[in-house]
Amino acid sequence: MVSAERFEELSEGLARGVRQRPEFAGIALLGSASDAAAVRRDEWSDHDFFAITRDGEGRMLRPDLSWLPDADRVVLTAREGELGFAVVYDDGHVFEFAVADAGELAEALAGEATIAVDDADGTVSRLVAESRARAAAGDEFDPANDARLVLVKLLIGVGRARRGEVLNAGEFVRSWAVRLLVRVARGRAPGRVSTARDTIDPMRRFEQDFHELAARLADAQAKPVEECARDVFDLLRAFEPGWDDFPTEAADAVARRLGWVAASRSVV
Repeated sequence: MVSAERFEELSEGLARGVRQRPEFAGIALLGSASDAAAVRRDEWSDHDFFAITRDGEGRMLRPDLSWLPDADRVVLTAREGELGFAVVYDDGHVFEFAVADAGELAEALAGEATIAVDDADGTVSRLVAESRARAAAGDEFDPANDARLVLVKLLIGVGRARRGEVLNAGEFVRSWAVRLLVRVARGRAPGRVSTARDTIDPMRRFEQDFHELAARLADAQAKPVEECARDVFDLLRAFEPGWDDFPTEAADAVARRLGWVAASRSVV
């Protein structure tokens, strides 16, 4: 467990490490590492951040992570794509971050953020502002389309489970279909939003806004694939009454194809 004091020490160490390397333009602490999220940090909070290099320096800096605080305590380093990294310390604390110049992060998304270090041109501040604007613009839901996609993922997933491809089926049902149903719920009830809602990932802190539905989805995910799929299907159809754009005909077709009896119950 990382104490609050240790968390702050690591944040300060990140800023210090960036300042000491002239190749960096600055660093933005994101999510729970930001000042705005400090009140909700707990023992499982990690450090997410953008380490922004000067133009063209990212490729050269990425192989060298010696600027991280307490580098001698790092027990694991892994790459996540071209720009991203995951680091684990000997006490289990996690860093997830990108090392890149502003141009390489032109499509990045950000929510809560603290600019810990910036250059004279405001490179990091500008990048974060643009990233937050993109996240806000993308924080929209099309529940009717998402409901249709839930049905597609369930139909494919159950078909693959019956074929014997259980692992792949679970991905379709427990991951993609559930995520889409979460989007349906958020789109149909936009007023049920906590102040801590993540504008990038609709699954984050879903339990705070839709406690009962989240509990039922968690219970469903613990079941065998087809049972999970049937529960997700029923939970989706609970949104049907009074919703003119609900894909009723398609839901009935999926139920017939899979041999299910359509059912509906209120969960919201």
